[in-house]
Parts: sequence; C-alpha cells; structure tokens
Amino acid sequence: MKKATIFNIQRFSLHDGPGIRTTVFFKGCPLDCWWCHNPESKSFKEELVFSASKCIHCGECIETCKTQSLSFYKDTIVRNEDNCNLCRGCDVICPTSAIEAIGKKMSTIDLMKEIEKDRVFYEESGGGVTFSGGEPLSQADILYEVLSQCKLKGIHTAVDTSGYGTWNDFEKIHKVTDLFLYDIKLMDSKAHEKYTGVTNIIILNNLERLVKCHDNIIIRLPIIPSINDDDENIIEICNYLSKLRVRQVHILPYHDTGIDKYTKINEDYRLKGLKSPTEEKMFKIKEKIKAFGYEVKIGG
Repeated sequence: MKKATIFNIQRFSLHDGPGIRTTVFFKGCPLDCWWCHNPESKSFKEELVFSASKCIHCGECIETCKTQSLSFYKDTIVRNEDNCNLCRGCDVICPTSAIEAIGKKMSTIDLMKEIEKDRVFYEESGGGVTFSGGEPLSQADILYEVLSQCKLKGIHTAVDTSGYGTWNDFEKIHKVTDLFLYDIKLMDSKAHEKYTGVTNIIILNNLERLVKCHDNIIIRLPIIPSINDDDENIIEICNYLSKLRVRQVHILPYHDTGIDKYTKINEDYRLKGLKSPTEEKMFKIKEKIKAFGYEVKIGG
C-alpha cells in the first residue's frame, strides 16, 4: 500500500481555499525558496529535530532509545542517524518537546480518516480539504488516490502547488481537483532560479497547459520585499496572465514567522532582517493588478 509522507494536518484553515478547511501538508519540495516559512517541509525524509533551548538534560530520551542512537555531546543531544530507526520513542517521552519528529507515513485510508473528521465543518461552511506542502505533486500517485476518494465522497478539494512537477502529474490529478492554488513568484527565469533553486520554465509551461483543461485556478503571488515586489515584475506577471484564462489573483505578504524553524533544522535563514511589506505597499500592488482586470485579494 502506497503511503505519503505528511508533516502536518492543520484543521480549521481559513486561508487555503473557500470555507473552513483541513490542510494536509506533504513533506518534500523540489524548490528552495529563500522566504520559505515551512523549511521543515523541504526534505522528503522523516526527520527528528532537536531544540537545545527546550532541553532540560533529563536524559529520558537517551534511556528510552532502544537502538542507543542518542547521546549527550557538549550539552546537546546527538543522534546516530545510521542506527536510528525513527521509532519516535524519544519524541513521545521528551517532557519539554525538545525532540520533535517531523514527517509521518500515512496511507490513503489514514488520510481519509483524518479528513472526514471535519466533514460537518466543510458542509456547513462550503469548505473542504487543501493539499499543500512542501509540494504535493512530488507525491502525485497517493495525492491522486486521496483526491479521488474525496471526489467520491463529495468533499471539495484544492491543491496548493508551486507548479513544479511533470505535466503527467497534472494530467493525472486535474479531473479530481476542484481548485488549484497556483504560485507565481518571478517572471525573470534567472532571478527565479537564484531565489527558488529552479527556473520557472516548467512552472509556466504547466500553467499554460492547465488553464486549457481546468476552469478554477487562483494565482498566488507571494510579495517578498526587494525580491519580487518591484513594478517591473508585477506588470510582467499581469501581462503574462492576461494571455491565459485566469481571473483571480491572491497576493500574500511576506512574513518571517517561520524563522525559528530554521534553527531546529540547522539551516541559516537567508532573509534575516527583512520586514513584511506595509499595508500601503500591499494596497498599491493590489490596485496595480486590479487595473489589468483581475479579481484581487490580499491574503489566501
């Protein structure tokens, strides 16, 4: 049985599509965006992370570890990755959550059980389930299975995607997806590669094909000060979209609320000190995009 690697299931989401939603976050992403607020989603592997500031040096995790993979070194917990089988005993026993497991294998049956727990909220609010990440298309086979089950059960579905995947994957899922939330970040391909790790060629090609076979696509544009909030990029995006069957654009202001997560996974945050765009700046961008005839919303 196929299983997806999931790193979070967030209930009562209000910003990932219409109504009250359950958002399922797939682990693993082919992009490396400088502003990513879910850096724990990048790796496709299940992981254990350690927060030194939370550790009280009780030693419970070391005593619990059946494979003797944990030890103290210079007041921190060190894990022998070759021995560790990710049994999660240390994660469960830790009294301060200094050790945290990120990622869990879940089957279609597992996921549907979680999704259907909130069915009453979907029905009352016109909501449903949104699949996000990471990049859900990177686990397209099981994504298709879960989308198909939701379709059979009458649960509204949305896929939040960077657009970076094979067209075969889009072709597989688009008939069982009610709404696509499709990210566009930068039109300059070299700048796109610098700030996300990949060019935008595949992303734009997939969008151009998707609009020909799917009627419900919302473009999401993260607004990152000094990177993609300039008039040139905004206008170029609008001119590009004007050639496609897309009418809705959501602009998402940059925030640094995920910065502490980088410490957990031992990565440097590349945009330290960057401030969120002001309300005035977001309004100006909104008006600029509206002038091209789009329905524009600030936020998801």
